[in-house]
Amino acid sequence: SSGVMSFAMKRAAAASAVVCGRTMQSYCEERKLAEVPHLRQWQKNLVVMANPMVAAGKTTEVVSVDPPEMVLRDIVEVEGKEAKGRALRRAGAAGEICWDPSEVRAAIVTCGGLSPGLNNVVKGVVGALWSYGVRTVYGIPFGYRGFYAGDYKQLTPENVSLIHHEGGSALGSSRGGFDEKRIMDSLEMRGVNQVYIVGGDGTHRGAYKLHEEAMRRGKKIAIIGVPKTIDNDIGVIDRSFGFKTCIEEACKVIECARIEAASAPNGVCVVKLMGRDSGFIATHTTMAARDVDLCLVPEVPLVTEGEKSVFRHLRNVVKRKGHAVVVVAEGAGQDVLGATAETDESGNKRYKDIGVWMKEEIGKHFKASGMESNVRYIDPSYIIRSVPANADDSEYCMLLAQAAVHGAMAGFSGFSAGLVNNRSVMIPMTLIGETSPCKLRTGRRWARVVDTTGQPL
Repeated sequence: SSGVMSFAMKRAAAASAVVCGRTMQSYCEERKLAEVPHLRQWQKNLVVMANPMVAAGKTTEVVSVDPPEMVLRDIVEVEGKEAKGRALRRAGAAGEICWDPSEVRAAIVTCGGLSPGLNNVVKGVVGALWSYGVRTVYGIPFGYRGFYAGDYKQLTPENVSLIHHEGGSALGSSRGGFDEKRIMDSLEMRGVNQVYIVGGDGTHRGAYKLHEEAMRRGKKIAIIGVPKTIDNDIGVIDRSFGFKTCIEEACKVIECARIEAASAPNGVCVVKLMGRDSGFIATHTTMAARDVDLCLVPEVPLVTEGEKSVFRHLRNVVKRKGHAVVVVAEGAGQDVLGATAETDESGNKRYKDIGVWMKEEIGKHFKASGMESNVRYIDPSYIIRSVPANADDSEYCMLLAQAAVHGAMAGFSGFSAGLVNNRSVMIPMTLIGETSPCKLRTGRRWARVVDTTGQPL
């Protein structure tokens, strides 16, 4: 029919197209386009058809696939310094799709730890798929193991209509359980051909293995990711969904800490926040709360002696205003506390408790200097991540969910939907793996923290 033609024919026409006086290939190479895998790479008889959302008037703007619309990663130019970043494909509804909606059998899974907005993403994916006309969408329980050891749950706009008002994951989530062969066998057995995986960098490495296995088996199965980490340490993207909600909740804890510290003679309150290997939560909470006098993160060495000692700084703060608030990321100070050989169920090294250690050491140093102290300790732990998404994160989750579905329906796979320079894009899963987990840059951002707390730089 006029609405359906071979994808090879479409591709051949696009390859010879001239963009701004150059071929499409040279145009993409010049901008270092991080290309996203496409079903055409292993589905030779792939056909395309008109996007039903466009025909139904559900969208009035489409993105160009060939030549691709691109979003540049580097938007700051320095004379004499070559940009190292790569351009990324812009996400959005395409003019043609590579799936007959009636043949799509989709599945959604949430993996790893919780983050505000997981339910928003699930609801968003279900809603976007139904807008395309897809009517078979499964929810996979409790992470990767649910693919082969759980009961698939049929999801509809009706039974997910209110889940965004709740924290956690309506599907359940867990770490581990990845078994490439068992998962792919289960997908084939149930006829699932689109898989939406919400998780962190480890989850994405597993997702890319599933994408490669689908290619190896020659199956028309698309694997799509949505990046998720409460620590905000996934590379490339502007931020992780749920992060702003987490900061908002952490600021409430800081207010309690300030009240506790100010209500006792020479009061000091230590708050330990999440952040094993990166200090994003601690630093952004410090800058947002504006009541913190000392912030410790894994990326900055802990100084306990001399002019720049953190304890000397705290004594000066208490002498000046009568109390102090301390924020520590859970992975801070491990260079001083000493390494441990123990690991958790995910293989991560177990860290010693910097919060308890700081509480005890502050008391010791104040006593040694002849000062009274009343040291309190608050560990909100998972409280800051188990709440529903705020308005900002809720909108963000909707954008990510729609970008993931648009990309999948356009025939892409092995990518993750993200926001880069405030534009929704498709990021190759390999690029997520190469750049994650990322560290807090101790430049401008850390200078802002120091300016806020007054601690030694």
